[in-house]
Amino acid sequence: MQMTMRWYGSKYDTVTLSQIRQTAYVKGIITTLYNKLPGEVWEKEEILALKKEVEDAGLSFAGIESVNVSDAIKVGSENRDKDIEAYIETLKNLGEAGIHMVCYNFMPVFDWTRTELARKRPDGSTVMAYSQKAVDKINPLEMFESISGDMNGTVMPGWEPERMAKVKELFELYKDIDEEKLFANLTYFLNAIMPVCDKYDINMAIHPDDPAWNVFGLPRIINSKENLLRLIKAVDNPHNGITFCTGSFGTSLKNKLPETIYALKGRIHFAHVRNLQFNDGERDFEESAHLSSDGTFDMHAIMKALYDIGFDGPIRPDHGRMIWDEVAMPGYGLYDRALGAAYLCGLWEAIVKENS
Repeated sequence: MQMTMRWYGSKYDTVTLSQIRQTAYVKGIITTLYNKLPGEVWEKEEILALKKEVEDAGLSFAGIESVNVSDAIKVGSENRDKDIEAYIETLKNLGEAGIHMVCYNFMPVFDWTRTELARKRPDGSTVMAYSQKAVDKINPLEMFESISGDMNGTVMPGWEPERMAKVKELFELYKDIDEEKLFANLTYFLNAIMPVCDKYDINMAIHPDDPAWNVFGLPRIINSKENLLRLIKAVDNPHNGITFCTGSFGTSLKNKLPETIYALKGRIHFAHVRNLQFNDGERDFEESAHLSSDGTFDMHAIMKALYDIGFDGPIRPDHGRMIWDEVAMPGYGLYDRALGAAYLCGLWEAIVKENS
């Protein structure tokens, strides 16, 4: 495996590449052209400039998160084929630039949902959190306003103000889309892009829905072992794979994390590993430190399962707490993610040595 960290680019991220390199544990960068809108082509020159910036900092370019899928593709509207052609052109340019992994999601309207971005924990750290009781009281059209004040002046992925300004239109767009229609549109998209993925050896790694249940009536389809297996069977191509995110997939305690990892052998192209602490029932959770004892998940068992299936792709510690008075994009500060990377590397080294 290759330990990586997500980085949003020098114009958007409070963390620098030189700081990431100094962690010693992180060797690669997962990044994106954060200014590109869904449906836009990523030009090869832009991609190469971003890759050069990462490599000049002494880090490897491990993959893209994300090339966002347009709403036209998700709902199957008349513009989807035009947007798919743009997506194919972007994949071609990524492939020619030597980039072979793309993380993406297929969630309607909200890429992820939290009701708090700075819930204070007993130790004084703050974390992102979700409460179903809070969601049930919120008008979805006001969701952005309810959390925007906790973004620390940053623009968070999936919650761009320009997109949120159109949230009423987006809900109208998805009003007739149920799970089966959304799944059919996903397979249509994947079948269309697989030839370019085959040509350039690009692994598409879909991110699980977060949380793993319908929110505000919007459908969720990448939320269980059964649905993940259904997807890889529906588009039976090794380039059609999964971003195994423990923090998103694990929002449902019905999902058994190590068991699902074993079931997806050969199709996990990217891994996000983090922990959650559940509080008032199964639908009230907060993001915790990566340490097993600080949350709900057995992190050793998760890393052992990845090792056992021969996972050799990029992995990242995913979200972190805000600690030591750091001010950054919620979940994406330096300090706690660096601690998480160190912890996961320690687990991996121990597992490798136990099995050698």
